[in-house]
Amino acid sequence: MENQYYAVVEKQDFFEIIENKFGELAIFIDNRETPPSNPKLEYNGDNIAILYRDEKTIIKLEGITAETRSTLAEAEVVLFVETNKDEVIRTYAVPVETVDEIVFRGKQVRADEYERFKQKKDIIEAFGAVNIWTNGEN
Repeated sequence: MENQYYAVVEKQDFFEIIENKFGELAIFIDNRETPPSNPKLEYNGDNIAILYRDEKTIIKLEGITAETRSTLAEAEVVLFVETNKDEVIRTYAVPVETVDEIVFRGKQVRADEYERFKQKKDIIEAFGAVNIWTNGEN
């Protein structure tokens, strides 16, 4: 049975960020086996961004250059391009969320990998709850 209570943070060692003439950004990363599900990008204006690709895969983009930071910080959406060397496997738009600080919750299992334990809100979201009632004595 698959462990559903943590996600793995993978470090993307090499990635490219490009800008078109309209100021739109695209980020090229390595292809992953599965398609993304409700991805979002957290960025704090420094040299690290985190792509929450799906429930189980979080990709750490470390080493964002100084000249890229202000443009990425102002972006509302970026295009992610997953490649297998020069072949484009998939593209998808990802909303950018500006955060004060990037926090890794979980335990570090290698130099570039963390296990992030799911939180109550993650289970509620995955369950698709439309109503939540608190019961019992207060």
